[in-house]
This record gives sequence, structure tokens and C-alpha cells, in this order.
Amino acid sequence: MLIDTHAHLDSPKFDDDREEMIARAREAGVDAIVNIGFNRETIPTTMALAEKYPFIYAAVGWHPTDAVDMKLEEDLAWIERLCAHPKVRAIGEIGLDYYWDTSPKDVQHVVFREQIRLARRLGKPIVIHNRDAHEDTVRLLREEKASEVGGVMHCFSGSWEIAKMCLDLNFYISFGGPVTFKNARVPKEVLKQVPLDRLLVETDAPYLAPHPHRGKRNESAYVRLAAEAAAEIKGLSLEEISEITSENARRLFGLPR
Repeated sequence: MLIDTHAHLDSPKFDDDREEMIARAREAGVDAIVNIGFNRETIPTTMALAEKYPFIYAAVGWHPTDAVDMKLEEDLAWIERLCAHPKVRAIGEIGLDYYWDTSPKDVQHVVFREQIRLARRLGKPIVIHNRDAHEDTVRLLREEKASEVGGVMHCFSGSWEIAKMCLDLNFYISFGGPVTFKNARVPKEVLKQVPLDRLLVETDAPYLAPHPHRGKRNESAYVRLAAEAAAEIKGLSLEEISEITSENARRLFGLPR
């Protein structure tokens, strides 16, 4: 059985076949899915999915690209209330994004710091989005003592040096579709060195579909392809890597067996 630790199954890209897509994931051996609500629109739809399907869990937070739209005090209080829901297992995805020029860096920093502080206060792990902001992401995690709750570096794209810093901060490292790409030299080298007890797999569906579906819509069933790539890189069987990553996900998110 596999666990997709990061998906956006409430995306409009699934509006025509969401139930069938979720059924395909179950048929592919996906035991649980963590769906991510990351702004004012997607948090309610994520919660609805988590309440409808027993095997779908939620993470709620505010994405850095939407940081400028956050009503800080009001929306933090909303996220805090939602964290009392039994299906909400993490705060995220939160972090920094220097690729898309939609929110000023200083605003992103404030929103990121405040959500880390909330996670520490509530004892919730955090799901990190980091795009082209490796040094600042690690620095803010360190300054805000994020290691007290830990979490996961979602769809990790940094170097092994950055990965080591994240591991030292009590974070798991998660890999998705890009690790299956033929030209993905750095992610494969990093995955090879990540300790087995800190390794996770994900899809980020509907984004970042793995080979041979690259460029098409991703879905949770394809987490198997990320697991197969991880198994090959680690020199293990698919069954072994599935068991290891699923146990890691259960430990991080407090998921039932």
C-alpha cells in the first residue's frame, strides 16, 4: 500500500472525473492521501474532500504565492480553528516562492513565520513549499524553531547540502514526478542519500506528472511511479519502499493503519 503525501484533488482539473480518479488511486494500492488546502478557495474544498472520504486527510495553510492576499489575523484564526478538526493533520503548504512574482518577499516572510509559530503552538507538522528560495527557507525554519514540530519538504528540488540542513531541522524529504524524469540528475542523487526513515513519496496532482505521463494531468494513482523510481534508486523492491514510505507518512501525519 502507498500513501500520496501531497495532492490537490479538489482542483478544477478533476471536476469531470474526480470520483473515478480517486477510485483509480485506490485500485493502484493508495491507502491514504493528504490533500492540501492553501488559500481562501482551496481550504474549504480540501475540507469537503477530507470529510467525504475516510482515507483522505487534510493539510491547511497559506501558500506563499498568495501571501499578499492573506488577512493575517483573520485567516490565521481560521486555520487555527480548522486544525481542531480530526482530519486536519498538518499546516501547509507554506513557505517561500521566489519563482512567481505574485507576493513581495517581505510579505511572504511574515506569512511564513506566523504560520510556523501557529504550528508550534498547536503541535502540528508543517508542509513546506520552497521554490528558488532554499537559503531563506532554511534560515526562517531555523529562526522560528520549526524543528520542534518538523514536517516535510514537499517535492524537494534542492541540493544534498540543503537536504541535510532540512533533515537536521527534523524534516522529511518528499519526491514526486520529477524524480522519474530522465534528466533529473540532482533529485536522483539527493534521493539516493536521504535516509530511508525520512523519505516520502507524493504526486502533487494534478501537477508534475511522472514519466511516461509527463506534461499531462497527474493523479494520485501515479504515486506508484514515484515509488518505483525511489525503489530503483535505493536498490529495494517496490514493496519495501512502499512499506517504508507509508510508515514514515503515518508517523509524520499521525495516520491510522
